[in-house]
Amino acid sequence: MLTSSLPGMPKQIAPFLMFTGDAEQAMTFYTSLVDDGRIVDITRYGPEGPGAEGTVQRARFSLAGQEFLCTDSPPVHDFSFTPSFSVWIETESEEEIQRLFAALADGGTQLMPLDDYGFSRRFGWVNDRYGVSWQLNLA
Repeated sequence: MLTSSLPGMPKQIAPFLMFTGDAEQAMTFYTSLVDDGRIVDITRYGPEGPGAEGTVQRARFSLAGQEFLCTDSPPVHDFSFTPSFSVWIETESEEEIQRLFAALADGGTQLMPLDDYGFSRRFGWVNDRYGVSWQLNLA
């Protein structure tokens, strides 16, 4: 996340993920994958709506120092996540890339299985069970 206090500069820039009911489950899953993963804050819809009571109105979570924002959108849209935007993960070990890839692929879709693609000796691309796209690379 980029933050600035300079005049004319954005205050914050962060990826924003829009779910339709499983934002909290996704955040819990993602933060369980990395040692420093944590949910920073959650604001929930109340009985007055517009979202279903208890779902995520807005939340922040952090993975390896990168903050993400997310929500549970009250309306269902004709779109979802697309691989044209993905989260990049650089790992230090073969064991770590295999563990993360397996966890993210569980219930999801492998777009590129872990392999040597020439541009990387070990790379994989997956859409997780929530539809979010992840690229994993061994440093």
